[in-house]
Amino acid sequence: MTIPKKMSGAMLPGNSTVEMGSFDVPIPGHGEVLVKVKSSTICGSDIRAIYKEHTGKGPEGYQNGMIAGHEPCGQIVAEGPGCRRFKTGDRVIVYHISGCGVCNDCRRGYMISCTSDKYRRAYGWQRHGGMAEYLLAEEKDLVQLPDELTYSDGAQIACGFGTVYEGLEKIGISGNDAVLVTGLGPVGLATAMLARAMGAKLVIGTDTVAERLSLAKEQGLCDHVFASGPENLAQVKALTSGFGVEKAIDCSANDKARLTCIQATRKWGKICFIGEGGTVQFAPSADIIHDQKTIYGSWVTNIWRMEELVERIVRWGIHPETLITHRFTLEKCADAYALMATGRCGKVAVVFDEEVK
Repeated sequence: MTIPKKMSGAMLPGNSTVEMGSFDVPIPGHGEVLVKVKSSTICGSDIRAIYKEHTGKGPEGYQNGMIAGHEPCGQIVAEGPGCRRFKTGDRVIVYHISGCGVCNDCRRGYMISCTSDKYRRAYGWQRHGGMAEYLLAEEKDLVQLPDELTYSDGAQIACGFGTVYEGLEKIGISGNDAVLVTGLGPVGLATAMLARAMGAKLVIGTDTVAERLSLAKEQGLCDHVFASGPENLAQVKALTSGFGVEKAIDCSANDKARLTCIQATRKWGKICFIGEGGTVQFAPSADIIHDQKTIYGSWVTNIWRMEELVERIVRWGIHPETLITHRFTLEKCADAYALMATGRCGKVAVVFDEEVK
């Protein structure tokens, strides 16, 4: 294929708009590859910390002029010298943070927690991301996309599904567990899908948005869905013989939903907070200590676990792309972000080539 000299890319100036720009198509250097983007999905953190206004700090500090999008998936079309594993033609998911590679966190695979101020750069935040026709990526940040999965499956794995899998692995999910998911946005829907794939026989979901409740029920991700409210605790208890669930995951960042997770979990149960921001208030003795519950925090995932998730998704026969309710081409990128900001949708993707459907 002929690689052009110029490409279009989407930037987020921070006033609930998208600004399109023209960029040079990058030439990969040592250990780098050029990826032809096929699918790039929008994350809730993009809306929360960049799209509406630039509120992110540190790892979430968006640099003006950067091409947005940290959930990219595509095909390598050129490689620089020194690549050891990946080559032109490979289908790849891009782990969305490029770390220094040598700090303790990077050596564990958690580039999300890279401690280098100089070398830690997230795609779509501090370096160009996937809302463009091409993406320059470091080989060490790539995960192979199997032929059984679509590029839109891979884009989902790049952040949302990887983040969820990390949290579920922390608390453990099996056929013994009843599971509560509070917040059925794209991350919550992914949580329900993976919990079901990992063996959970009873999955309960709550959300404030009717469209999301309907999507969770229609796709068979949740056995029961409830509008978020003060009666959720009693509703969960009624479905679990009065005991509560074994595992609860909050994906909403809402203080009341987090409290529901804590109080609706039975003795010896485990709770995981994935949703970013917000607060929570609870009574430590009554809500946690006396019932010997454990609360886990979980932030993104590591790259080896993302590779593991890809293999298991193929084995489980599920497709993350089924959570995508709307697809837009790059020239309609502004419409994609505007829709995602309303919350009245599942996952939203900007797609190219064969992913345009």
